[in-house]
Amino acid sequence: MTAQQLKNSILQMAVQGKLVPQDPNDEPASVLLERIRAEKERLIREKKIKREKNPSIIFRGSDNIPYEKVGDAVTPLEVPFEIPESWEWVRLIDVCEYIQRGKSPKYSPIKKYPVIAQKCNQWTGFSIEKAQFIEPDSLASYGLERILQDNDLMWNSTGLGTLGRMAIYETEANPYGLAVADSHVTIIRPFKEFVLPEYLYFYFANPTVQSVIEDQADGTTKQKELATVTIKAYLTPIPPLEEQRRILAKLSEVLPVVQSYGEVHGESAAVQEVFPDRLKKSILQQAVQGKLVPQDPEDEPAEVLLERIWGEKQRLVREGKIKKDKHESIIFRRDNSHYELVDGVERCIDEELPFEIPESWYWTRLMDVCEYIQRGKSPKYSTIKKYPVIAQKCNQWSGFSIEKAQFIDPDSLASYGPDRILQENDLMWNSTGLGTLGRMAIYKATANPYGLAVADSHVTVIRPFKQFVLPEYLYFYFSNPTVQNMIEEQADGTTKQKELATATIKAYWTPIPPLNEQYRIVAKIKELLLLIQSI
Repeated sequence: MTAQQLKNSILQMAVQGKLVPQDPNDEPASVLLERIRAEKERLIREKKIKREKNPSIIFRGSDNIPYEKVGDAVTPLEVPFEIPESWEWVRLIDVCEYIQRGKSPKYSPIKKYPVIAQKCNQWTGFSIEKAQFIEPDSLASYGLERILQDNDLMWNSTGLGTLGRMAIYETEANPYGLAVADSHVTIIRPFKEFVLPEYLYFYFANPTVQSVIEDQADGTTKQKELATVTIKAYLTPIPPLEEQRRILAKLSEVLPVVQSYGEVHGESAAVQEVFPDRLKKSILQQAVQGKLVPQDPEDEPAEVLLERIWGEKQRLVREGKIKKDKHESIIFRRDNSHYELVDGVERCIDEELPFEIPESWYWTRLMDVCEYIQRGKSPKYSTIKKYPVIAQKCNQWSGFSIEKAQFIDPDSLASYGPDRILQENDLMWNSTGLGTLGRMAIYKATANPYGLAVADSHVTVIRPFKQFVLPEYLYFYFSNPTVQNMIEEQADGTTKQKELATATIKAYWTPIPPLNEQYRIVAKIKELLLLIQSI
């Protein structure tokens, strides 16, 4: 249960008479209401308030069912929940001397008389700091009853998102001495010696009322409003005065505990929210540093694997199937350090390598283990759904999605060389744009019902020698925090137009484990990610 759910439950119990015990010595609410009616009649005689049109009286019948009498008509009353015998249902106006909307103010920069607007009334409390001010000369147009009194209830009565929100006016929170309300706020002034404003506040804050606010409001969605007649007619359960005091004392005792629980629960929820992502990042980092699965001395070392890749690459160059890389690099170890030889120039690269790897692993440039790394080309689009073109939106960390692809003009397919046609398990790396830069997916032919696909110019296709380097291993490497945290630093261009140049991608430092260990790493990562998903 969240703190809000717990608070709602407590408030619901409070207004149903289930939070504190009833005391048979309390003056029952029926007698309290008679005293309120007498006070109301006195004020009417003295012309301090007006008599309501068609006033109603709610009473219990001999069958213990509540009835309402309006004029000579008596009808059973449908109530939202049961209340104790010593309580009574009333219409809100029956226990109030004043319920009225504020009036539209004439604003002024002179900070003398604040006007309470919806933003001043938050569930966290009343805030005078958010008030604007009326023209001082316009105060004379406000009747005395419109000047806010201590512990008046202020109910936001219009607008989506604020409708139904309530606060209690506190004179001590207003350094300007007096205040009025604007026309979007309804002032509710109960007979405070008989009905405690805080009790009414907690009643109207409880889910029985708040969950149906919009249903009882009038107007369109954005212009919903609680009419004054609706507020006056709100069914309200009234406990004996002493029980009202006990309810408020209990709420003042338990609600701070609920708030503390909410803080702890919120911290716990925040941890739970970020924990799976942090755990995943930790697993990926451990994996690419050779710390996730044990090394096996029987595995063919990565150095031998790279010699086989080198041989395969030379064969493809001789056969004219791929081009020889300009400025080819050779990486080697000497005296427990790493060196790179490019165009006959040798240099130590220890400072460039992001972390230590096991002895059986080897650092390479990405191009050293790939037969193809190239941006896609700008497509000529078509409405003919024949040949999809993979764009950035198709590549999500959640996977590859052909459904988001557009399509090229079928006649333009001939301009694409065979190497540009995507192959099973090609890596597709988003290479431009804020928010998408560095995101990667693996191409799956089974996810493409159109048979073939190409990439657009914002996606770089990476095709490793798949018999020697597993695409899924490279995917997990490039999705780990060591790479992703440095993506923007290694990209070129302005913030919104950042891009990973093909030369940058080709030169990416990549740790290569023995092939058998690659299989073990990928299997272990998949196993652990499934466990994380279930958390």
